[in-house]
Amino acid sequence: MSSTATSAISATAPKMDPLHHFQVAKHLDLSFMGLDISTSNSVYWMWIAIALVMLFFHLAFKNPRTVPGRMQSLGEVGYLFIHGIVTDIVGEKGRPFFPYIFTLFFFILFCNLAGLIPGSFTVTSQLIVTATFSLTIVGFTFGYGFYRHGSHYFKFFVPSGVPVPLMPLMIPIEIISFLARPISLAVRLFANMTAGHTMLAVMFGYVITLPWWGAWVPFGFTVIFTGVEIFIGFIQAYIFTILTCVYINDAMHMH
Repeated sequence: MSSTATSAISATAPKMDPLHHFQVAKHLDLSFMGLDISTSNSVYWMWIAIALVMLFFHLAFKNPRTVPGRMQSLGEVGYLFIHGIVTDIVGEKGRPFFPYIFTLFFFILFCNLAGLIPGSFTVTSQLIVTATFSLTIVGFTFGYGFYRHGSHYFKFFVPSGVPVPLMPLMIPIEIISFLARPISLAVRLFANMTAGHTMLAVMFGYVITLPWWGAWVPFGFTVIFTGVEIFIGFIQAYIFTILTCVYINDAMHMH
């Protein structure tokens, strides 16, 4: 194969790669006191997700009515949905955490859904992003538990009802289980978003490369997978929120 042909193939390879739309691309090179604060497609789509959340609730509640319309009903359902999760899992004492959990759910949800827009970037398909979320949550709950209970919080790693001879075995298991929380949170969201969106990219690639008479089958699968991905995007935001509430409840009540 000639060098010219090899160069042509190399030049077109990124476009054929179904994972190319997950790659972070730097757009504006910035630094502050030696710290790289450059903007990228990941940053832009986070801003877009935030803007979409704000627009949604602005439209939902800009003209509140006693008998709500469609947008207001959706906004109220979203509010009551998250409020119910916090109340059911954490209890009434969990109300101070409601704004954070509410924001977390809708930010992750709209990041997931924005990634379905053609030509977009899936923020939650980046492990560094989901790991930052999970480490922040687990670190916060650990700090809050220690703040609330002091040194007694370390009893959280000592299972109740376990015979003393088994403590040297059970305590390391509990510590490992606790340390696995951020890993499971981060990988679950990252893996689901990456796998689903990759499948959509592959199917869409078949649609645009096959002749019109052969593209109907992958096109049908693309439509079906898009609906599934919308559902998965909601479920993953829901699971992330549920586990956040569980960790806060553990820190608050030590169980």
